[in-house]
Amino acid sequence: MKLKGQKVLMFVDHIFEDMELLYPYYRLIEEGAEVVVAGPEAGIVYTGKNGYPFKSTAAIADQQARDFDLLIVAGGFAPDKLRRDPKVLELTREMHEAGKIVAHICHGGWIPISAGIMKGFTCTSTPGIKDDLINAGATWVDKEVVVDRNQISARKPDDLPAFCRAIIAQAAK
Repeated sequence: MKLKGQKVLMFVDHIFEDMELLYPYYRLIEEGAEVVVAGPEAGIVYTGKNGYPFKSTAAIADQQARDFDLLIVAGGFAPDKLRRDPKVLELTREMHEAGKIVAHICHGGWIPISAGIMKGFTCTSTPGIKDDLINAGATWVDKEVVVDRNQISARKPDDLPAFCRAIIAQAAK
């Protein structure tokens, strides 16, 4: 239980990438972390892009960055909607500025882009947002997982084992 006592924040909204939310959610719980999955509303069932339902455990508006040790942003198309929420951007920016881990996979990089925290970082993502990351000041590489200071990134669901290993290793330090 490498993450016992740690608290993780994840975001959810409709059209999240099912595996990119669920795999880290259960993997980090398995390591002893408390995982809060916050959506636009608490207790609402959101549907993933592959049809899997997930009920949010909290509302985004009620969260405070100081209450969490790390943030994991799943991909899918939910991040495109979520990045329009000022509270999502505030939480992401505050956690980053506090040196807490901000991990994103696939299209999840849209949220750190909109939060303005990518400049000077090396990362990866789905090739679909490569230009967005570069235009935000990041150096993009095509690797299954990239760890650069407090940011961890991965490309796609196939990279989830490496992504979660990197998150757990960094958070357990």
